[in-house]
Amino acid sequence: MSVSASYVAITSAPFDAVAERYDETFSDSVIGRAQRIQVWQELDRVFVPGQRVLEINCGTGVDAVHMAGRGVEVWACDQSAQMLGVARRRVSSSKLAADVHLLPLATEQIQNLEAGHLFDGAFSNFGGLNCVQDLDAVASSLARLLAPGAPVVLCVMGRYVGWEMAWFALCGRMRQATRRLGRQPVRVRLGNSSVACWYHSVRALRSLFRPYFRLRRWKGVGVSVPPSYLEYQARRFPRIMRTLEGLDPYLGRTPLVRALADHLLLNFERC
Repeated sequence: MSVSASYVAITSAPFDAVAERYDETFSDSVIGRAQRIQVWQELDRVFVPGQRVLEINCGTGVDAVHMAGRGVEVWACDQSAQMLGVARRRVSSSKLAADVHLLPLATEQIQNLEAGHLFDGAFSNFGGLNCVQDLDAVASSLARLLAPGAPVVLCVMGRYVGWEMAWFALCGRMRQATRRLGRQPVRVRLGNSSVACWYHSVRALRSLFRPYFRLRRWKGVGVSVPPSYLEYQARRFPRIMRTLEGLDPYLGRTPLVRALADHLLLNFERC
């Protein structure tokens, strides 16, 4: 399979500012590991060794290396040159059963990919798609790159986060408690810069990915497990955190309750 792209030169990106510390603050954190394990379980169930899959917003390459370690070939895209630099070091220092191809490509630019053969599937983890305004265009681009019946696993930040609303309300910070509920994007600070984030409900995401994809199933990730900014509390109360971690997979499949998760894990199928 040959893939070429008309890349846009990337001089800087908002996530450059947090690239070197991203694994320290999230990937290797107690909360980050608890949430990522659940995503990996879904990815491992959906994708099998020998397949070629496209990853959007690969970040520091944690998920790509995990998949390639299982024999799944990954074409991993990210806009941030600094994130890709960390990912490149991770790939080169890992013993992998399949290749990882790192592409300096923003999500909005995946339409530039020219695949000799269609990908067997695609995935995006931990809210990269929340930073994209035009998800209709992303869905259209993905549809062109995927074979009929191909799965797409998307992990996005939720709109109605029970932990966040309760925590900030108790702290008297009502603006933060309700920040995801408005129609306008939320500016999230990354070092000395910021990025706009859009928060969608499952119903809205299902609609945005029509008519190219149908939603097969979804679950919540981070219902009882708190958001990553409460890491200090998770480390302070390890026994409680282990209990919450054990409950999370069950609550994430429970109707109504699952919508209160920090992240939504959606499994689409190419129509």
